Amino acid sequence: MRHAHLRTSKLKMPLITITGYPCCGKSHRATQLASYLKDRITATPNSKLTVELISDDTLNLSRDVYGDVRVREKDARAALLSAVKRSLSTTAIIILDSGNYIKGYRYQLFCEAKALRTPSCVLHVGAREDVCRSRNEARISSTDEKAYEEAVFDNLIARYEEPNGMARWDAPLFIVVDEDENVPGEQIWNALEGTVVKSHAATVITPAKEGNYLHELDRGTTEIVSRIQEWQKDHPEGGGSVSIEGIDDAVELPMGLVSVGTLQRIRRQFVSLNRVHSLEKSRVRALFVDYLNDSFHGS
Repeated sequence: MRHAHLRTSKLKMPLITITGYPCCGKSHRATQLASYLKDRITATPNSKLTVELISDDTLNLSRDVYGDVRVREKDARAALLSAVKRSLSTTAIIILDSGNYIKGYRYQLFCEAKALRTPSCVLHVGAREDVCRSRNEARISSTDEKAYEEAVFDNLIARYEEPNGMARWDAPLFIVVDEDENVPGEQIWNALEGTVVKSHAATVITPAKEGNYLHELDRGTTEIVSRIQEWQKDHPEGGGSVSIEGIDDAVELPMGLVSVGTLQRIRRQFVSLNRVHSLEKSRVRALFVDYLNDSFHGS
């Protein structure tokens, strides 16, 4: 196998997040991608890059954890995230093979990669629901430990938040479907190699050391939600740009009114994501404006 000259100095510690329905073939595609990347590295003289695959299986996470959303599944996601953080290095390409079906979780992974100034991308393994269900039923019949209980399978399908390439945390987005013989390995390599990573207020992660940080996190986000509600009272037609005092960027509202419930849901997601991995207090409001704009226009 011959490849063009590879500018490996630009390809540093990328994170590739794989997502898709349960039983869609994520692990098969992860193995294909790992094999492709290893071949590219082998063909590159003096390359020190390695490929590491992190998955439910490598961490010995059983499918049963997804039957307990509040505790065991939450702990499983935390374990996967911790493994990614430990493995990110100047010479490792990390492939995360798991459901990664929650938009907020993919955003968190994106933040971890961006904070280390490394490129990242998402590979969506597309498969029809009926095909995935048939595969899971076959696993149940053969008592395969990788099978999901029917109720758990249904719940994961219902809660799946499909990636959208317009959202920063899902971009660049690559898609592979059942009919594709191989993963788009070359496109993924080229995208990661050519990405120039810049830190951003939304992704520069620091420990939560400042006093009253959680108070500022709650107060700052609440004030912005209130400001949006006030704007919408005066602009019943919906849409528009809402300026926030002290913040350069405005909140760009979508067409139509945004419900209070939607605003509060986005605020709760943001607060939850940033309780531990926090910004300086002075950046909380700017980050929340950025998160709102991504939520409105990236999904």
